[in-house]
Amino acid sequence: MSSNNTSYDLQKVLSGMQESSSRWMNGINAMPAPANLPEAWESVMTALRKEPKHLSVLQKRFTEEQQRLLKAFGSPAETGKQALASLQDKRFSGEAWQESPQYRYMAESYLAASRLLLDGINEIDVPVEVKQKMRFFARQYLDAMSPSNFLLTNPEALKSAIESKGETLRSGLENLKEDMEKGHISMTDEEAFKIGGNIVLSPGSVVFENEIFQLIQYSPTTSEVHVRPLLMVPPCINKFYILDLRPDNSYIKYAVDQGHTVFVVSWRNVQADQGKLTWDEYIADGVIKAIDVTRLITNVDKINTLGFCVGGTLLASALAVLRRMGHDVVESVTFLTTFLDFTDVGEIAAYIDDAFVERREREVGEGGIVNGSELAFAFTSLRANELVWNYVVNNYLKGTKPPAFDLLFWNSDSTNLPGPWYCYYLRNTYFENNLITPDKLTMCGVPVDLSYIDMPAFVLATKEDHIVPSRAAYSSATFLGGDTQFVHGASGHIAGVVNPASKNKRSYWVGGELELTLGEWLENATEVEGSWWPHWIKWLKPFGGKMIPARTKLGGAGFVPIEPAPGRYVKAKA
Repeated sequence: MSSNNTSYDLQKVLSGMQESSSRWMNGINAMPAPANLPEAWESVMTALRKEPKHLSVLQKRFTEEQQRLLKAFGSPAETGKQALASLQDKRFSGEAWQESPQYRYMAESYLAASRLLLDGINEIDVPVEVKQKMRFFARQYLDAMSPSNFLLTNPEALKSAIESKGETLRSGLENLKEDMEKGHISMTDEEAFKIGGNIVLSPGSVVFENEIFQLIQYSPTTSEVHVRPLLMVPPCINKFYILDLRPDNSYIKYAVDQGHTVFVVSWRNVQADQGKLTWDEYIADGVIKAIDVTRLITNVDKINTLGFCVGGTLLASALAVLRRMGHDVVESVTFLTTFLDFTDVGEIAAYIDDAFVERREREVGEGGIVNGSELAFAFTSLRANELVWNYVVNNYLKGTKPPAFDLLFWNSDSTNLPGPWYCYYLRNTYFENNLITPDKLTMCGVPVDLSYIDMPAFVLATKEDHIVPSRAAYSSATFLGGDTQFVHGASGHIAGVVNPASKNKRSYWVGGELELTLGEWLENATEVEGSWWPHWIKWLKPFGGKMIPARTKLGGAGFVPIEPAPGRYVKAKA
């Protein structure tokens, strides 16, 4: 076939992606694409026009690959099978894709075109940030255009429709209608779970509440407990119960079972009348208030603390404020997959540019609600094939209902955020990375310097984290002012944290002093089989202090239990 054939024209494909990808990104959800995406596309196209030889080489490779596949498609069965043996993508792993030469060619052709398009962008002479943005949105477009996502080009969906006499198509339309009413793609059977019924079961009481959070104290399971309690600060962009899904994988229950008096912040799913809440209010009336109440209830001078994801960013900010003010009320701090240094935020950077930040500040910076679905979509799009298109195919094309999975139920249970808080966080962390610059930011009237966080710290990164890349979590650890133990876990942002000791799965890496880079640290680290939870408990033990009889009465010091755990706030929907 001629290299001028439309289906083989790489430049036309690149040009056509601009409008299509922007339309898809704007239409699939409320999350807007960056305002300068068209300019970035134009930079790529201009670079291509300036390098005709480069485009010619890419076009030649593109055509040769298509011709190789066509030759294999027309070869005898065994020869063709060997030529197409590279088909490994999970989207095309079913027998219907493997056994049909036509569909195998379609899948291989799509994968080859995708590789060459991404390689072509990577090889163009444009700034690194433009390449990153273009690769990200090109991949979003390519993922969306996979032949597996369309009924007529998905042999598995077609086979199911024929065998069921159209029943799968009817079911798929019903599933689509239900999801449109809910406003999100169903990843699990959401009717299978009830908070406080069959998930989020650790016994305890809400012992304090204000308009920002409820504080939960958990009932002891041991006859003795450490004198110093442990306060957990989860992310406010999600609900806390990822740490307490079921008894067999509950991080909260595990800490309680090891003799710690555990308190957890349950952030409120903010409503319209709370749309003016600020970052400083989350620090003062949120984290610092939780620290104070925990100390008062347990009658101790110092407590242990833990922050997860943006909960860790909030906790670090609060600790920097407290220490700068001369308050020594925290014995140790644990950071789980937490950003402090936002130099390298990974692929989410594709969304964040000056125009995007300024637009969001105009829209909600002075007040308003950022819907939880916007943030959920942004992070879900980082793994679109797994967390979007997989469910599009199964739910709508094949008409199946997703199975019950507690972790994905939690993932779909998004929370709203106040606009001023969100805009402050967006500009000062992801966009300008101000938190790591000493005294650049003032919070609660106090200059913030992370080196003031001088208590012992435990920092966990996870290998496949797509939200807080492990290299960023490692770099964040280097800005702390105290003795820091860094641990590198397996798996991703959630599964790497929720890795129960009882199941003894995966592994983690431990080492000595922090090196210049994560790679250098890993070269000298030791891999340990199993969960990192016991290692953390061993690290935490000396900071818990002496053992005392368990606090069987919850609350105290004027703080009367308000309602049983998990409380009202966690049950409110976005």
